[in-house]
Amino acid sequence: MPSVDRPHRRTALGLIGRCGALLGSFATGWLQPLAALAATPWNKNAFEAKTMAEALKALGATALTESREISITAPDVAENGAMVQVQVVSRIANTQSIALLAEKNPFPLAAVFNILPGGEPQLLLRLKMGQTSDLRVVVRADNRHYTAAREVRITIGGCG
Repeated sequence: MPSVDRPHRRTALGLIGRCGALLGSFATGWLQPLAALAATPWNKNAFEAKTMAEALKALGATALTESREISITAPDVAENGAMVQVQVVSRIANTQSIALLAEKNPFPLAAVFNILPGGEPQLLLRLKMGQTSDLRVVVRADNRHYTAAREVRITIGGCG
């Protein structure tokens, strides 16, 4: 077995130690925001609501203010309701969360995203929509609720 001279072994061990420290700090940087998100409880009542009014009430969004500061980009006509691409941008200061609701889905609340302080309130996702209906976005900012809606026509339903 060939021997490894000490300078090369020390260099290798030094690199392993530095890489370990780098990976540790990288993991810590990523795990702290994930821990903050994990601390947010799942709103079971909102996701299990069968009507738009019930879902909004469970979200605490009973007093909604229409806002032009919410941008919704979605197709006018989606050929397949199983994959409707939606982009939402909130230009409302101090956005805390963004919720998406599809009015005529069996369970209207499709998603809720909590925005960390300093985070950019911008989403790009795909939703399932059962039939033609309004896609409503509810933004919570400074503990007030703002909304915007856009109709999306569905030719082939995506929800049962």
